[in-house]
Amino acid sequence: MNETTPAIVLDASGLTCPRPVLMLADGLSERQAGDTVLLKATDPTSKVDVPVWCRRHRHTLVAVGEQDGTFLFTVTRGH
Repeated sequence: MNETTPAIVLDASGLTCPRPVLMLADGLSERQAGDTVLLKATDPTSKVDVPVWCRRHRHTLVAVGEQDGTFLFTVTRGH
C-alpha cells in the first residue's frame, strides 16, 4: 500500500475520547511501516488527539478532512 491507498478503513464513528485514538493505534500495529490507514471519527476532540498522537508515535498524518460531520484522518505508519 502507499500514502494514497489506505490498507484499511477504521470507523470510530460514535466513539468518544480516547477510543478513536486507541482504534487507530490498534489498526496501525497490525500494519507494516509505510502502510496507510483511514480513520473516520465523529468525536470533535479527535481533531486534536489524532495529530498529537501521530507526532508522539512518529506516524505521518497525511491528510485531515471532514465529510458530513465525520472527521477523516489519513495516517501512514512510521517505524
